[in-house]
Amino acid sequence: MTIISAPRRGLSALGVVVLLMATMLAGCRHKASDLIRQIDTVKVVEVHFDMPDTLRVGTLYSPTSYFIYREVEMGYDYDMISNFAADKGVPLKLEIATSLASAIEMLDSGKIDMIAYEVPITAEYKDGLVYCGAERITSQVLVQPKSKDGSRIDDVTELIGRDVYVEKDSKYQHRLVNLNDELGGGIKIHAVDRDTLITEDLIQMVSDGTIPLTVVDSDVAALNKTYYNDLDITLEVSFPQRASWAVAPSISWLADTINAWSRMELPSKARAQSLKRYFELSKNSVDQPSSSYSFTIPKGHLSPFDHLFKRHAKLINWDWRLLAAQGYVESKFDSTVVSWAGARGIMQIMPKTARAFGLSGDLIVNNDANIATAAKIIRDLDKTFRNRVPDHNERLKFIIAAYNSGPAHILDAIALAEKHGLNPRVWDDNVAQALLMKSKPEYYNDPVCRYGYFRGRQTFEYVNKVFSYYNTARSKVSQ
Repeated sequence: MTIISAPRRGLSALGVVVLLMATMLAGCRHKASDLIRQIDTVKVVEVHFDMPDTLRVGTLYSPTSYFIYREVEMGYDYDMISNFAADKGVPLKLEIATSLASAIEMLDSGKIDMIAYEVPITAEYKDGLVYCGAERITSQVLVQPKSKDGSRIDDVTELIGRDVYVEKDSKYQHRLVNLNDELGGGIKIHAVDRDTLITEDLIQMVSDGTIPLTVVDSDVAALNKTYYNDLDITLEVSFPQRASWAVAPSISWLADTINAWSRMELPSKARAQSLKRYFELSKNSVDQPSSSYSFTIPKGHLSPFDHLFKRHAKLINWDWRLLAAQGYVESKFDSTVVSWAGARGIMQIMPKTARAFGLSGDLIVNNDANIATAAKIIRDLDKTFRNRVPDHNERLKFIIAAYNSGPAHILDAIALAEKHGLNPRVWDDNVAQALLMKSKPEYYNDPVCRYGYFRGRQTFEYVNKVFSYYNTARSKVSQ
């Protein structure tokens, strides 16, 4: 995925934009991230229009645009539009559409002022939209294992005779069919029903060796590579597709304002940081591969902080070894670890959550205070799920899952489980399965889901890791 600054448009009929030409640096590269390319350094001085009292923005749930993680709103597009609204001093009102078509309908009807989502720049949309902001350029790429023996596929012609798995009736299947025709045949295309597996599943299956190859968009590939660093996503198999935010033609002055803002130095730096956060930083706990989790436990103790785990586990009436197991999976007992989302300390507490529990400043990385706060969080989660999951031992899994994802997504998964005939009071094979469903649009757009998209596999594996460590700890270290 490449980012380029928004092209300058003609002067708006509703206002005057004075363009002061500075040095033109064609093709200038900005090294803040390999995903960024700045090719326009025109400085813009804008005659300001009155911004609306509230900026009404439409977007979609997705792993790249907008989602909720540990009760914090996140996503590349969300970060950038939030920065814009803050810089302009206007409140942001977010409207979540279920599809791009519905977002455009919201824009046409005047329900929203703009779309902060990657709207393809195509003839289909050009007449009814005014594009704005930094363009994102993606292409479809081949997802393959990193080569250890020189077997890497470097050219699309090498796909002849290879098995490639893609979602049935997806744009990836259509592209492969066209590419196969261009090459004269020979690609073994396997169309997988999306009711069974989705793109994220196929990427993981390439990582663990279940399937050899798949094809996805480059931004989706880059994001998933942060979970599976054993993948190669460098071979493009399609022409590039441009996309950007959009406003209605009736308020084209807003596009001019966004374009001017997006070229400024601070937004450009923020964009580089956001791209790095979502598309480069590892999402695995202390870089532990999700498919090859292992650990060793020293004889007689679990960590240098066993006394702290013992002390604070009393608050929640837990076996201290279970609390310590969470600490291991969160940080490997390393208080200096900072996650891609900003979580810190042994128990990887989010700054927003820390503040809510009275933990401010550097206290978040104080081992005693960090573990004590984690126990308080767990105590509150226990209250949240006590009536929904009466059995104490079963409830432990719900609490640990909610610690990782935030309680909102677990509540959604309980609602989905109940709707689809699963047991809402049992984690394994029931609510855990429903949580995995929340990565599919047909489920996270379901009215019973209040909190949208979530990459449930991460939490699913987190619970398994914690209990795997705990079960081993119980056999090696006394209570």
